[in-house]
Amino acid sequence: MTDALRRWWPLVALLALAFNLRPVAVSVGPVLAEIAGDIGLSGSLAGLLTSLPTICFAVFGALAPAVARRFGDHLAIGIALVLLIVGQVGRLMVDGSASFLLLSMVALSGMALANVLMPSLVRRHYPGRIGMATALYSLTMTIGVTLASATTVPLANALGGWRAAFVAWVVAAVAALLCWLPLLGQREPIRSHELARVTLGQIARTRLGWALAVFFGIQSSQAYSIFGWLPSVYRSAGLDEVQAGLMLGIATGVGILPAFLIPAYVARTKNPSVLFVSLMVFLVAGYLGLMLAPTSAPWLWAVFLALGTASFPLLLALFGTRARTPVATAALSGFAQSVGYVIATLGPLSFGILHARTDSWTPSIVLQLVLVVPMLIAGLYACRPLLVEDQLKD
Repeated sequence: MTDALRRWWPLVALLALAFNLRPVAVSVGPVLAEIAGDIGLSGSLAGLLTSLPTICFAVFGALAPAVARRFGDHLAIGIALVLLIVGQVGRLMVDGSASFLLLSMVALSGMALANVLMPSLVRRHYPGRIGMATALYSLTMTIGVTLASATTVPLANALGGWRAAFVAWVVAAVAALLCWLPLLGQREPIRSHELARVTLGQIARTRLGWALAVFFGIQSSQAYSIFGWLPSVYRSAGLDEVQAGLMLGIATGVGILPAFLIPAYVARTKNPSVLFVSLMVFLVAGYLGLMLAPTSAPWLWAVFLALGTASFPLLLALFGTRARTPVATAALSGFAQSVGYVIATLGPLSFGILHARTDSWTPSIVLQLVLVVPMLIAGLYACRPLLVEDQLKD
């Protein structure tokens, strides 16, 4: 491998990995009704399935820093990709709801491990280009989300069902593993500043750690509620399954450009609070339109929701810029994401439960609007020019 290829191949592998960090989760929403009918998912189990990504991210995301310390970052990602592939392949071959949920959990555990380690990998391989590398992998992740949400229904219709459509995401995961194989043999030198271990317990005693955790948790609650339930909201309002899937595609696809621009901007800006508040205004507007007049301009509400959930690439950039070292970055990311996903689990689960209890989507949307308030408070603190090492306590 030439020096140039050796220098840039990690970025290729990271982008291939980033593409796979959401399809296993978001591809379920557009065909949830078909999956439920095929494998016998009850309404409560369907709600559990939409909440499973956040549950797995909370549980397995907390383990990611320890796995990376034990095996190294590169091998830990290799393990994550194997889990992602095995889980996805397995759930294509089962007919029962319990086994489908279990294998989905296997796939999502791999996604959770990789998700937490991405910011530290960026800092390790491209410490001088954190903004650009984060922008590229945020962009690639958003493309993966968009393709999974917008093309799952057409693929299912063209290929004969949701199982055939899901094969596409298995192929993408295998391609990512092949891109990652050259990195598995590379030794990871330990730098002097990495000898001091940063634990999740230390991060838990910092205000910045908790601010990012609350910000991340509510943002993920919003995002996964949209991923899991937006097509159902639109179908209840009168759109057909293709139109509803298209609205989800818009809600994710419009985020492609912000996913590239926002991390680069945050990396150059000490305090991106104005940008963050602007995104929250779009989020509130999208929810109000969806609640009050879902069919009057369905594409517009989807666009507003897309811009509102673009706080996610902002968060990714904050993970990379609110710590000095890869070790602290991994610990900060691990704490914020594991605690955050515990919070996020309540989002899609409550969204479905409130609808089942009231036979209306209004209470579900109102709850998401209420959650914007603590998200705004935590996000404004996290946007301040702080470094987590300055708040660490022994």
